[in-house]
Amino acid sequence: MEFEPLNMDNEGFEIDLALGDDAVDIVHPVDDEEMVDSSASREYYIPEGDTNLEPYEGMEFESEEAAKAFYNSYARRVGFSTRVSMSRRSRRDGAIIQRSFVCAKEGFRVDREKPGSDGKVKRPRAVTRVGCKAIMAVKIQNSGKWVVSTFEKEHNHELVPPDKVHCLRSHRHVSGAAKALIDTLQGAGIGPSGIMSALIKEYGGISNVGFTERDCRNYMRSSRQRTLGGDTQILLDYLKQMQAENPSFFYAVQGDEEQYMSNIFWADAKARMNYAFFGDTVTFDTTFRTNRYRLPFAPFTGVNHHGQPVLFGCALLINESEASFMWLFKTFLTAMSGQPPVSITTDHDRVIRSAITQVLPDTRHRFCKWHILKEAQEKLSQVFLQHPHFEAEFHMYVNLTESIEEFESCWLALIDRYDLRDHEWLRSVYADRRQWVPVYLRDTFFAEMSITQRSDSINSYFDGYVNASTTLQLFAKQYEKALEHRYEKEVKADYETINTTPVLKTPSPMEKQAAELYTRKLFIKFQEELVETLTFSATKMDDDGPMTTYRVTKFGEDHKAYFVRLNALEMRATCSCQMFEFSGLLCRHVLTVFRVTNVLTLPSHYILKRWTRNAKSGVILEERSSDLLISCRESATVRYNNLRHEALKYVEEGVKSMDVYTVAMECLQEAAKTVALAKKNGGRLPIANGSSGAEGVTDGSFSSGGLQWGSGEPLSGDEKDKKIQELNYQLSRASRRCEVYRANLLTVLKDIEEQKLQLSVKVQNIKIGMKE
Repeated sequence: MEFEPLNMDNEGFEIDLALGDDAVDIVHPVDDEEMVDSSASREYYIPEGDTNLEPYEGMEFESEEAAKAFYNSYARRVGFSTRVSMSRRSRRDGAIIQRSFVCAKEGFRVDREKPGSDGKVKRPRAVTRVGCKAIMAVKIQNSGKWVVSTFEKEHNHELVPPDKVHCLRSHRHVSGAAKALIDTLQGAGIGPSGIMSALIKEYGGISNVGFTERDCRNYMRSSRQRTLGGDTQILLDYLKQMQAENPSFFYAVQGDEEQYMSNIFWADAKARMNYAFFGDTVTFDTTFRTNRYRLPFAPFTGVNHHGQPVLFGCALLINESEASFMWLFKTFLTAMSGQPPVSITTDHDRVIRSAITQVLPDTRHRFCKWHILKEAQEKLSQVFLQHPHFEAEFHMYVNLTESIEEFESCWLALIDRYDLRDHEWLRSVYADRRQWVPVYLRDTFFAEMSITQRSDSINSYFDGYVNASTTLQLFAKQYEKALEHRYEKEVKADYETINTTPVLKTPSPMEKQAAELYTRKLFIKFQEELVETLTFSATKMDDDGPMTTYRVTKFGEDHKAYFVRLNALEMRATCSCQMFEFSGLLCRHVLTVFRVTNVLTLPSHYILKRWTRNAKSGVILEERSSDLLISCRESATVRYNNLRHEALKYVEEGVKSMDVYTVAMECLQEAAKTVALAKKNGGRLPIANGSSGAEGVTDGSFSSGGLQWGSGEPLSGDEKDKKIQELNYQLSRASRRCEVYRANLLTVLKDIEEQKLQLSVKVQNIKIGMKE
């Protein structure tokens, strides 16, 4: 059944309707999406004696609240939810003299949906009101007691069974004891799902808990807001300062329905540029829960060309509702020019999954396998103790099965062998198997080199900097330290790639080509695959026109075969292991087929630019990156990166020979003089004015003779204004032309980059042919 949202105010708000001389009727409209105030006290009224007592006309109560509590208690036993429908107030003193309590399905919902900013109506809500006539009305007597004046027992809908009644709005309440337990578990870093599991175990079943996981999430949100309090202003001040220093710094704050600050997202200029280069796969890291972080902090990260974690953005999560995660993912897309990633990896959370399905429908969503295996240590602890071999078999079937059919067969055999078909946790993760078991995910790019070893990119980007003792006051400093540390690692990897030469292990031209193209870490991985081909053989199985199928096996392991399909005309190959699709590097099986078919160099379409040493050089090929390049032009970090990379080009070329070294050194020295001159003139390069040398230059500044122009004669005030207007107009026109030229240049450079890569491969093939 569908859970009803918890109602903040069971009595809604009042609209006065004058229906008589002595009393005013008060209608209580109810929004289907109102939330119940979980802090309000609620006790179930059960009269002494017969606990199955039904209301009846003439039944008396000591107070209006007693009548309301009795009807709600009766409703809980029967299986429906209640609300206040109408009240009557005395005109003389304003006191309530009559109340009507009805079934929550009374009446019909008035459509009050408003379109959003995009003109579309928000997600439609399920209809819950069906015109039910069940009611209990009470009036106050002269004695001060309240008596039932009307009672209608029958409902026009099915009633809810006892094991589901806790989902009904008027029966949901977070008790004081439950709040204390939630606070304790939340402080230990446990998320809403884990807390609900603990509550169910503590109270002996979900029906005894008295509220749902959604209510738990809402209470945790309000608790976080109380705990963080004004400290969040410190973070907001920091973000405002960063944006003031660099307009390319992006941040956004979500406000909830009560205009309290909810979630925060931010991304600096470098992070947004990182996404332009490496935003094909994203990890949304929420390990602050399990690592017992006080800060509900979650970074968006990816993998750079060295296989290192790289930052795309950060979020401070105070509200973990589905709507808040949807806001967060939409905001992330906005910051990244609306370009979704190919794949995203998150914690095992159904709320995050629902949000991603709606905001990123074309992105492949994966649950982090390592988080699930860690969760298994807790959920299967008794199984591991009782069956010593189970854990090894469990990991083997998850990690090492080669096909979906093999995994399904092994999993079912494992479950039957240890009689675990009814194990709740195993059933739930098996239902989600397509989102975490590797064999289901190999057809999608996740930038991972190994299925069995945990990648550095999976680990938290801020490990060692944000931990259990980090407060918001310390956060900004630690955040900047983490960024500096990661950047230093990238610079070191760049240096090692450019200034050291890897040791080649084969005479293969393909290995030499890869050594020149890939970064050091990626080359080492490619080299491992290439060397392994020496222990594999490929046998032709089927020849169907341009497509040929090969059976690839390792010597001594003929029972374990991989199948490679090769199109010789297009030089395209696919392997049953799907390593290229998953990691972006060719596997040993395809390379074995290339070896036996005399393919001596890597085809250009198998060299992903994101893995090469030039991944961040030249023009960014994706058109979506042009906006980021413009917005990031004022970033000191980006300026430093660009200058450093251009300088390293001279270093790399200059060391090849003494003659080139001399030319490169002279160019750098001349550049140093030009930079020094520009620095002296406030960042502007002096403009030659009819003669060479320093004597014949002017920077356009005012001097004792007024503004100098052309012949050097001073201009009058009107002439200066006219000249300035003319120059401003010319500058505006030139800027517009530059934008057009720049757009055209991007297209040309893109074609050049692609042609250059293809030509390099052809040249390599020609050289090899000449040697032969």
